[in-house]
Amino acid sequence: MTLDHGGANREYRLHVPAGYDPATPVPLVIALHPYPSSGVEMSRLIGLDEVAARENFLVAYPDGIGGGFNALVCCGSADDVGFLVALAEHLVGTGRVDPHRVYLTGISNGGDLSFRAAVEASGTFAAIGVVSGGFIGERAAATDYVSRQPVSVITFIGGQDRYAEQFRTGVGVWQDRLRCTLVTPAPTPPAADSTLTRARCADGSDVEVYVIESMGHSWPGASGGAMAAPDAGVTATELIWKFFAAHPRQR
Repeated sequence: MTLDHGGANREYRLHVPAGYDPATPVPLVIALHPYPSSGVEMSRLIGLDEVAARENFLVAYPDGIGGGFNALVCCGSADDVGFLVALAEHLVGTGRVDPHRVYLTGISNGGDLSFRAAVEASGTFAAIGVVSGGFIGERAAATDYVSRQPVSVITFIGGQDRYAEQFRTGVGVWQDRLRCTLVTPAPTPPAADSTLTRARCADGSDVEVYVIESMGHSWPGASGGAMAAPDAGVTATELIWKFFAAHPRQR
């Protein structure tokens, strides 16, 4: 499907589950691909359509221009935050999407853009799910760069990812700026070589961080594709949806 934004005809794939009833508002997840890639490749990687069919929500897979999104450290100069807002508003208006249950997820470049949109379009997205991406770069380094409305975060970091320390530092900065406090006692890790921390922030948002020590720059639990980590011991797609379902936008 296409949506005109900023003088460009932007493309996206839309998954509509068989149980969709336009008379009943449903959640929307926008899933953002890595660089270089596409929305179709993203849908094949993460297996979110199957979850959407079971749980009855829409999934949109936008294409970045030139295979990438203008996120925090890469790529291009397109108004991708504006495009995501326009896409969400379009689907709220035409697809009977519940505006309080609009979510973003992404990997790598798409994960970085999820953090950028959480700050620059706060009030649009209730929560973000970031895999092998982070709150990084010069823009994120500015001390006043912070979400002004609650946006909950679930993120997955591979211990063998060459960007792992940047991602860990970035999510720590995010929590510091929002005055988040770790939940104690610490939750039980989901796999032998992983850690899980949960924090509640002063604005009421939550932050959940999974670190899978043996994983690289990948999507944990994905079964196929160059960025799949089927043996990670964690299935990010299921955990992201569970987190999203528990975090509608605060009213």
